[in-house]
Amino acid sequence: MRASGSGGPLSPPSMRLRCRRGYGNDPSLTSDAQVFLYAGGLSNVRTGFDAQAYSDVQKKRIRERVSDFGGKLYMEFGGKLFDDHHASRVLPGFRPDAKIEMLASMKDEIEAIIVISSPDVLKNKVRGDLGITYDVEVMRMIGSFDSRGMKVRGVVITRYEPGHAVKALENKLADADVGCFRHYAIEGYPRCTDKIVSKDGFGRNDFVATERPLVVVAAPGPGSGKMAVCLSQMYHDNLRGVRSGYAKFETFPVWSLPLDHPVNIAYEAATADIGDANMIDPFHLRAYGEEAVNYNRDVEAFPVLNAIMAEIYGESPYRSPTDMGVNTVGQCITDDAVVSFAARMEIVRRYFRAMCDNRQGTAPDSIVSRMEELMARARVRPEDRAVVPAVRSRATSASAPICGIELNDGRIVVGEAAQSVDAPSKMILKALKAVSGVGDGIHLLPDDIVDPAVKAKRDVLGNSSPGFHVDETVIALAVASRTYPSAEKAMSNLDALKGCEVHSSVMLSSVTEAAMRSLGMNVTSEPVYRNRAQYGVGP
Repeated sequence: MRASGSGGPLSPPSMRLRCRRGYGNDPSLTSDAQVFLYAGGLSNVRTGFDAQAYSDVQKKRIRERVSDFGGKLYMEFGGKLFDDHHASRVLPGFRPDAKIEMLASMKDEIEAIIVISSPDVLKNKVRGDLGITYDVEVMRMIGSFDSRGMKVRGVVITRYEPGHAVKALENKLADADVGCFRHYAIEGYPRCTDKIVSKDGFGRNDFVATERPLVVVAAPGPGSGKMAVCLSQMYHDNLRGVRSGYAKFETFPVWSLPLDHPVNIAYEAATADIGDANMIDPFHLRAYGEEAVNYNRDVEAFPVLNAIMAEIYGESPYRSPTDMGVNTVGQCITDDAVVSFAARMEIVRRYFRAMCDNRQGTAPDSIVSRMEELMARARVRPEDRAVVPAVRSRATSASAPICGIELNDGRIVVGEAAQSVDAPSKMILKALKAVSGVGDGIHLLPDDIVDPAVKAKRDVLGNSSPGFHVDETVIALAVASRTYPSAEKAMSNLDALKGCEVHSSVMLSSVTEAAMRSLGMNVTSEPVYRNRAQYGVGP
């Protein structure tokens, strides 16, 4: 069974654009790719990915794979099932919820199993991009499936261990009328296939009864045990006389793009903390004589998975880990120049995140070194993200934190912290004036709104820095919009900030970052503490 399709010829850029300094002489870029940059914002105003084609082609491929296995397939869903903002950033045109929307259009054919490991529950593991624990994310996933009319057949707790947090999750699932099933650690897993495929291995696990042809097996994060759940289900199906199959849905890396394509390097940047590394699939190369990109964990696991499938059924249908996949993203890229630029900018953003995490002691030096290596491979520098040098230049002469934004038309607006608002809020207000055509002399937040709120924060709540933060600024602007036409005009243009690149001269609080992300901005910071309080000392 062979991976289908390929990316096909990529359409050239639809308009001739002036190169940004630093890329024009890059020999790694094709002549078409060398015209994709201009002084800001290209990835936000042009798309390089066909979302509708993706939905159509992907559904067709999944249905073909279900048919290949006689009408019953367990599909392991890697990566984010929804809220996939990484994909939407590196593939302009890709919608964050494209995958679950695509599945929802097949809802009459689908059931879902959600997987979470007992160790992740017991240690309150957190989904970093959202700041919520995995058990909370499980409940959010159930709600997302339910709201789209897809049946969640149950939640499987893998490597089951008793504990207060595990029991609390089981109770929560019972209250929500969602089935909860236990899978147990198997001694010798994944090497001892005789033990795994036996009554003392998979045979000990609870079986999740399903009825529909496609069973989506998803999890709140990596390492939850999705593949083992799929194989256990196949084992129990076989005991019941049902022949079912396994496939894997991974958006990244894109198997049909080159190993060092920026989109694939951006995936390595996104997973640097768990050590994923892209590689040419050696099994695929040997079987078919063609290169396909996969990543180390799938390549390492393939012999074991194949052996287990052969133990269950007598043979495996797959000749390579790439064969297992059903991903068609590569076929739906319409402008390689646009997605390459977007992916390079994502690598820079990941670099700044690693630098800040390292400064705060939550990421080792090795992660920073890894990010520097990836940037070198992608031929990109922090300064190639236009808002970065703009902020750095202004910060050298400023007496307060600086925050800058690159608007979709390429203009860069910089804001400096003031008594009444912090730097990100000042930047947002200036940016809204720029996109709304409001004159410089007009205040979007009049004193009669700002002054009482600042006074209450200082005198009533005892806040030592009573200036407005981003969430408070947006609320105040909404209040002002009821009375002041300029504020109303600015508020109506808030969506114009979506997808814009933002950089701060100091590290931002998690609350501020979350508020800016909710506005759709791509935020990075210099690895610099704002004040002594951020060090954990002083006021």
